[in-house]
Amino acid sequence: MKRFAAKIAYDGTGYFGFQRQPEPTATVQRALERAIARVTRQQISVLAAGRTDTGVHALGQTIAFDANWNHAESDLLRAINAELPMDIAVQELWQQDGFHPRFDALWRQYVYRIATPTARNPLLNGRAWQLVGGRMDLGALQEAAALCLGKRDFAAFGTAPQEGSGNTTREVFASRWDLEENEQGCFYRYRVRATAFLYHMVRRMVGTMAQVGLGKIDLKEFEEILLSRDIQRAKVLAPAMGLILEEVGYPSPVGQATIARRPCELATEAELE
Repeated sequence: MKRFAAKIAYDGTGYFGFQRQPEPTATVQRALERAIARVTRQQISVLAAGRTDTGVHALGQTIAFDANWNHAESDLLRAINAELPMDIAVQELWQQDGFHPRFDALWRQYVYRIATPTARNPLLNGRAWQLVGGRMDLGALQEAAALCLGKRDFAAFGTAPQEGSGNTTREVFASRWDLEENEQGCFYRYRVRATAFLYHMVRRMVGTMAQVGLGKIDLKEFEEILLSRDIQRAKVLAPAMGLILEEVGYPSPVGQATIARRPCELATEAELE
């Protein structure tokens, strides 16, 4: 048996999250295991860096699986992609003994997109949270994002993904917004990098920060919510459609695109573009 690792991209619109669920529920993990099993003719169990929710997308989800394969890695990649549905694709694949995508990960990075078109744009369905005709204060968004940096208890924004775990402390290394304007309106993008994330953490952070950007709450109230550890106070859960798992970082290079750095080091401006 060889341990193979891979980077996966997928459109999560048609799936009830990444994690395998009982039939006939469609999940990304089930689709991957079926495709790899067809190629290798072996029973396959896929490990992942994280479990994305229903409707959440990925550009840099990292997985691993064990299989007997005596041909080129490039052949395995092409064969798996030929068996996968069009909304899931392997981007890179390599052999790495002993690799575990979850336990070896130093950080995960997500990006969230909010669009403020002048009229509802059907082409953004499933790709961004549309706040039609809205206009947000980028400076206020940046100040709210900065309050989330560092190691702190994020219980106000999420719950521990492991059943029975009360650990809601996470360390955020990068938290920032940027803005792109075009004829369709404004697109606000939030990027956040942390050791790991609580269930719904990014979506509640975005939903609450959007309230700041729209002037519905001020920065003082945002900070009070953050420090309260009371999830009932973070009332806005941003829709899943705007969220993408963008990258996962490891202590040594894996694949061709991973950025190798210590977890406490911030990404450069160019790397976060």
